[in-house]
Amino acid sequence: MDPQTLQLAQEIDFSMWGLFARATLTVKLVMLMLVLASVWGWAIIIEKIVSYRAARREAAKFDRAFWSGEPLDELYDQIGPEPKGRAQRVFAAGMTEWRRSHRDDGGLIAGAHARIDRSMDVAIQKEAEDLQRGLPVLATVGSTAPFVGLFGTVWGIMHAFIEIAAQQDTSLVVVAPGIAEALFATALGLVAAIPAVIFYNKLSADADRIISGYEAFADEFSTILSRQLDA
Repeated sequence: MDPQTLQLAQEIDFSMWGLFARATLTVKLVMLMLVLASVWGWAIIIEKIVSYRAARREAAKFDRAFWSGEPLDELYDQIGPEPKGRAQRVFAAGMTEWRRSHRDDGGLIAGAHARIDRSMDVAIQKEAEDLQRGLPVLATVGSTAPFVGLFGTVWGIMHAFIEIAAQQDTSLVVVAPGIAEALFATALGLVAAIPAVIFYNKLSADADRIISGYEAFADEFSTILSRQLDA
């Protein structure tokens, strides 16, 4: 290679900022979109990890209290009709309907068991929606970011070829910057997509396990109330 050409190539700034600064406006917009998508994805990931850990701790704590032998009415009076914990809210929904189903004479209104089950199902559905909020964003980032990055790469390479044609020069000094800028967009797309896909699968499985725990508790609680109804 010509020593002068080699020296000029070495002087080119191939840092991330340098690649961004030299890119065309379209490629810059693509890069910014991918960076924002990556930041948004990581914000959701961190929030969900913290939220799921708190939900598991709260469910374990409430489970110990529920099976401690303490009367359910006393436990309900302690946590109130609108508790903060997720598992507690499922329990409170069932107990609230249980108390509403009693007549003034102490008897039960017909269909109490079905209404209690529906109340807990509605509470579980609300918790499921809250637990899964944000996961579709991770799925969208994971599936679209590589293609957005590829679009930036195609646009950058097209611009590089136009630059080559305009300068009538295929030397490394002309070719390398444009190709590097174009490939940088693809790299950013993968950086945004790979963590989003990995954590989407993990967090979805974690959410399903937490929700399954609520459903199992609701079934057990419904069985306990059913015994009291039969008695």
